[in-house]
Amino acid sequence: MSTTRRSPFLSVWLLLGYTFLYAPIIILIIFSFNESKLVTVWAGFSTKWYGELLQDRQMLSAAWLSLRLALMSATAAAALGVLAGLVMARFGRFRGHNIFAGMITAPLVMPEVITGLSMLLLFVSMEKAIGWPDGRGMMTLWIAHVTFCAAFVAVVITSRLREMDVSVEEAAMDLGAPPFKVFTAITLPIIMPAVAAGWLLAFTLSLDDLVISSFVAGPGATTLPMKVFSSVRLGISPKINALATIVVLFVSLCAAGAGILMFRAERRRKLEIQAAMRDTA
Repeated sequence: MSTTRRSPFLSVWLLLGYTFLYAPIIILIIFSFNESKLVTVWAGFSTKWYGELLQDRQMLSAAWLSLRLALMSATAAAALGVLAGLVMARFGRFRGHNIFAGMITAPLVMPEVITGLSMLLLFVSMEKAIGWPDGRGMMTLWIAHVTFCAAFVAVVITSRLREMDVSVEEAAMDLGAPPFKVFTAITLPIIMPAVAAGWLLAFTLSLDDLVISSFVAGPGATTLPMKVFSSVRLGISPKINALATIVVLFVSLCAAGAGILMFRAERRRKLEIQAAMRDTA
């Protein structure tokens, strides 16, 4: 029995890569418990900055707005991304296929400044023409975030659908299942890990966006990145480290929870397939 040995060179590069990615986050978490007002000087362990963060109403309001916006944007983007992925992977080469594919992938390569400016001009023109949207706020932020997040989800779903075995769907239709039943009972459970991955990607992009939000947000709708950016320009406060630590913890818990759910769903699906094979044997 032969064993494959990992190259020491590859192991070193792997270690360096993980260190480059996660060392700054670990340092940030450590300095969130710093006693000093200077974020680069360690003066002892303290949790006072978390207490001051909880008393900052403007920061908490911006965080709650960004969280609600990310949840709504990711959900809508996942739904639109699934529909777009089905069109790209299952409808063949229809008339206008290239234009449709280009419109989906355009937000991926378009600079955010151009996207934000175009969305701003669109909202201003619509308000003058039909009176909607009435000013800029949560609604314009949601529309803009769904627009660019749906493109990322569509790419993930399309690639998963193209790798999927179409014979499973064809067998269900041969047995008399209607298309909608095939999608809900066969296709959707198989691509659910990709849908969850796309949802998490859209959630992260929406929560992190600054440039597009700066164009389409109104005076009464300040997202967390906008608030943090305006605070950093006046000097970095240790409260930012505490806030970033909470965000990292929250995102890590969401990713871990999604991973556990997908692992259980995949294991359940394999057990059902094995039971079906035993019954037919």
